[in-house]
This record gives sequence, structure tokens and C-alpha cells, in this order.
Amino acid sequence: MGKSPNPRRYERDEAVASAKLLKTSPQKLNLVAKMIRGMPVGRADAALQFSKRRIANDVRKVLLSAVSNAENNHQLDVDQLFIKEAYVGKAMTLKRYRPRARGRMGKIFKHFSRLTIVLKQKDYSGDISPMEAARLAGEMAVVSPDEQTEMDAAAIDAAADTPEADNDAAGETAAEGKE
Repeated sequence: MGKSPNPRRYERDEAVASAKLLKTSPQKLNLVAKMIRGMPVGRADAALQFSKRRIANDVRKVLLSAVSNAENNHQLDVDQLFIKEAYVGKAMTLKRYRPRARGRMGKIFKHFSRLTIVLKQKDYSGDISPMEAARLAGEMAVVSPDEQTEMDAAAIDAAADTPEADNDAAGETAAEGKE
């Protein structure tokens, strides 16, 4: 009989990478993790690459490791990945002492942190428009000239139906009659 096996912690379309001993405090690491949560992978990589925080380079390494895991171990499409979770935990703390006045000792704490990044594949096929999918993927949308013409015509029709447009048109005809 015995115990049943542990349930699967992550879904099949998710990839995980973690770092166990990052030399920074959890508070400082959480600022960087908070910055990339929910972002598409490409945009998060660019944000980490140009961040001024020292720990951003280590976070970027973990992110790239998660992308490699997704691509090689789970056969996920890299272009459709986004950061589902990026959470920080406390690891060990080294305690050091520094001599102070009157024979006392001052405690120095050197904090270490853990970081786990979970990537998920987002399927943009049916639920939203291609332009919205491209925006979420952090890319520029490519719109054909026919689609652009239809969108422009719809915008002009919508603007012409507003009461402000009617007032402007009436004011223009009255001004032309006075001249």
C-alpha cells in the first residue's frame, strides 16, 4: 500500500530553473524578480540585460537556463514563453563579527537568497487578435495594407458618428456662408 507518489508540481507546458545561493539579500533580489514577473521572455531578457542592479546578471542566467529547459526538455516554443512565476526565498546567512568600542562585538550578517523562475507557454491562437498577441509577445505587429485600410475606415466612421463631429461640421458650413 504505502504512500501515493507526489503529485506533479508543474504542468506539462511549464519549465523551471532555480539558483540556490545568490549572494544578495532576498529583499534586493525580489525587486528584480518583481520587475520581470508576467513579462514575455524576450522583453524580460532585455530588461535584465540593461538593468543597473548587480544581481540582474545572475537573474538573467537563471532565466536563460529556464528557457533552455523549456526548449530542450519540454519542447516548448520559445517565442510563446512568458514568466508565470519568479519567486524569491531566503537561504543561509553567514554571521561575522567586527570589533567595536569598549570590547564589544558588532554582528555582520551576509545574506544569501534562492530564486526560482517558472516559464509557461501561452497559446495566442484563438482567444485574442493577432495584433494583441504581438503586443503581448513584445513584438511589433505586421499589418497588411488591406487590414490597415479597413482599420482606418472604421476609425473615420467611428469619429464621424460622434456628436462633436456633427457640431464641427455645422460650424464649418456656417462659417463658409458668412464669407
